[in-house]
Amino acid sequence: MTPADVIVIGAGIVGAACAHELAAAGLSVHVIDARKGGATNAGMGHLVVMDDNPAELALSQSSLDLWHQWGPRMTADQPACQFTNCGTLWVAANAEEMAAAEEKQRRLRAHGIACELLGPAALAAAEPLLRPGLAGALKVSGDSVVYAPNAAEWLLTHAPRPIHFEQAEVTRIAGRTVHLADGSQRSAGAVLLAAGIEAPRLCPGLPIRPKKGHLAITERHPGLLRHQLVELGYITSAHHSDGTSVAFNLQPRPTGQLLLGSSRQFDTTDPAVENAILARMLRRALDYAPGLADLSIIRTWTGFRAATPDSLPLIGAHPGQDGLWLAVGHEGLGVTTAPATARLIAAQITGATPPIDPAPYAATRFGL
Repeated sequence: MTPADVIVIGAGIVGAACAHELAAAGLSVHVIDARKGGATNAGMGHLVVMDDNPAELALSQSSLDLWHQWGPRMTADQPACQFTNCGTLWVAANAEEMAAAEEKQRRLRAHGIACELLGPAALAAAEPLLRPGLAGALKVSGDSVVYAPNAAEWLLTHAPRPIHFEQAEVTRIAGRTVHLADGSQRSAGAVLLAAGIEAPRLCPGLPIRPKKGHLAITERHPGLLRHQLVELGYITSAHHSDGTSVAFNLQPRPTGQLLLGSSRQFDTTDPAVENAILARMLRRALDYAPGLADLSIIRTWTGFRAATPDSLPLIGAHPGQDGLWLAVGHEGLGVTTAPATARLIAAQITGATPPIDPAPYAATRFGL
């Protein structure tokens, strides 16, 4: 086998996007993945501009721009990618949260992101499923959803030049050589680690912890919901560094089903659905949308987000291992931020001008 320019470890949405952009930059790319499933298979696929800090905003806004370029092409080539521009309603339960929505609007508009405030009446008209008495919402029109597993496949199979894929388990990385479970080796000019929560196993010392989440999906009810609904309190719960939290997050799928989240737990790697956590999540959802009680849930499952201490991913060269590059630690924003991550990695590996400032995502910030 002819050595590739880059070996990408991980074929989830981040690894697939990186492989796609590296191929677009003219490099030969070899992707290795064991196909055991990961966060890409378990997540909601919400493409959302997040603005908790400037680095998160830059990465997510740049990514949404790219998603809106990719989305129509995905839909034409592979409708099962289910790219849909539904927008997000950040729901305010009270006056304090409505003030937070106003502040969020100011931040987003300052960066040219289209959004508008909805009062109680406008919110009720937009989404009758919500309970009366809510203070309003911030509508972010450009936010979208995608079915991430199929989107990852599209990225691997529709790159400007062919990407070689190998189903295998990586057991060790030694410089620019990757060791596989069958005892064989693969070498390349560079190795990119994009393996989510598996990354610390292959690169000990990475500051990544698994953050468990529960999801549930209902039977089909076309037209019942039009926007992704997220409570404004989600922003706080999403970045807890310990303990367990739940928040209201409801998504309309193109199938007519409703996808329900979310929960967060640290310090467990047990994939089992925990009824107590699921019950908390469902009670939270019913508080916002009591009509959900009339629907049947047909499946529940869990997944694990790869979280860093500051909730920003590691994107760039590993400072202590020559030839090793990182694209890991995206937590719950892997699907959203995969495109800009890929552009940033491709620029750094090829020596091109980065599309955004790479400094906030550099691994050196954790003293590796």
